[in-house]
Amino acid sequence: MDLELQNKKIELIQWLSTLEDNSLIDKLMKFREEEKSDWWNSISEAERSSIQRGIEDAEDGKLKPHSEAQKIYGKWL
Repeated sequence: MDLELQNKKIELIQWLSTLEDNSLIDKLMKFREEEKSDWWNSISEAERSSIQRGIEDAEDGKLKPHSEAQKIYGKWL
C-alpha cells in the first residue's frame, strides 16, 4: 500500500480518536453509510433506463470503435 495513503489513514484515526463533537461524528457516520449504499439506487429512472439501453446495445454488438467516436466528438474532447 502507498505509504502516503497509509500516513493519511493514521492521521485520520488519530484525529477521530480525539474527536468530542457528536454532531460531527454523526455526520461522519452518515457519510460512511452513504458510501456503502449502491449508487444505482440514487440515480434517476431516466439514467437507469439509459444505462440499461447501453448494456443491451453492447450485448447486441451495436458498438462503435473508439477511433470513430474520436472523429465525431474530437472537437469537444
